[in-house]
Amino acid sequence: MSTDTNSQAREQLIELAAQFYDQFELGEIPHMELPTRTKSNIELDEEANVWVYGDRTTSRTANSVRGARKLLKAVYTIEFLAQQLEQDRSSTLRELYYLSESWDNKEAHFNDQDESNQLIEDLEIVSEVTREDFHMRPEESGATIMGPLHLREQTRRGDREIHCQEDVGEGGYQIPNNPDTIEFLDSDAEFILCVETGGMRDRLVENGFDEEYGALVVHLKGQPARATRRITKRLHDELELPVTVFTDADPWSYRIFGSVAYGSIKSAHLSEYLATPAAQFIGIQPADIVEYDLPTDPLTDSDINALENELTDPRFQTDYWEEQIELQLEIEKKAEQQALAARGLDFVTDTYLPERLEDMGVF
Repeated sequence: MSTDTNSQAREQLIELAAQFYDQFELGEIPHMELPTRTKSNIELDEEANVWVYGDRTTSRTANSVRGARKLLKAVYTIEFLAQQLEQDRSSTLRELYYLSESWDNKEAHFNDQDESNQLIEDLEIVSEVTREDFHMRPEESGATIMGPLHLREQTRRGDREIHCQEDVGEGGYQIPNNPDTIEFLDSDAEFILCVETGGMRDRLVENGFDEEYGALVVHLKGQPARATRRITKRLHDELELPVTVFTDADPWSYRIFGSVAYGSIKSAHLSEYLATPAAQFIGIQPADIVEYDLPTDPLTDSDINALENELTDPRFQTDYWEEQIELQLEIEKKAEQQALAARGLDFVTDTYLPERLEDMGVF
């Protein structure tokens, strides 16, 4: 990261801490206003076509012991992040949780990692600086890309050029924590296929799907990390590539699609940075379960509740999703991507995906 970017992020953090000082000086109780991060407080930004936080807010205020502790932890965290940026160092979210144990005030120690993770998200929102610009990293997600893409990546050891087919093994190119350090040099790709599971990703690569159809196969590795969503958006925006999302047929997988296309509730403040509204859901659809008579598992009570919640989720308020979810509730079944193997190991690459891609107008 450039020195200018470090300085700008550090200045915005220090400015945030200065606001607490100003509040004290004015005789005000220190506080920090944040949007309420719930499903009921996300709304469609019609211009960007992504989901963002609405007008409801919550206040982190020192008018109670609990609130004062939260702000104390925020101040200690701001100091740590400012020092980290000044030294051009980085750390993981997990390390931050443990680092707090070394702080001189025990009241500033985090109770668990969820608390420290949430505070970093709070600081992102109020400072308008991403955690990547704080030099904060999650643990490695292991998400990868395989396909006809040539890129240049900035590393601490200098720049390196990589072709995501020719210069990588079967595992593909591992997406870095901050994809904005990547420059796309050249690509023969026709579209992006985001794949939920490792087993299906391996099947596509083994069958040569990326080579035959010019696909950039992005392994989401379950619920996609921010870096995965960011590089998918960049590939779509900068290379003008269609984005498709291929998951299991269950409510949790539909939410994976929702996070790629419209953003997630916990990171709605970054939807314009992470989400790709043009992404299309390729399957597996509930309709596919019926059409191909796929092997299935019964819906659990938790699955049913999740599907019913999705019928009221703003991200799924379309005729397509209402039809598919209501069908799934009717048949009371779910299916995995690998269920397509019941029709043969090559069925997914020779028949299912080509037919779906053609139906969707991708090619």
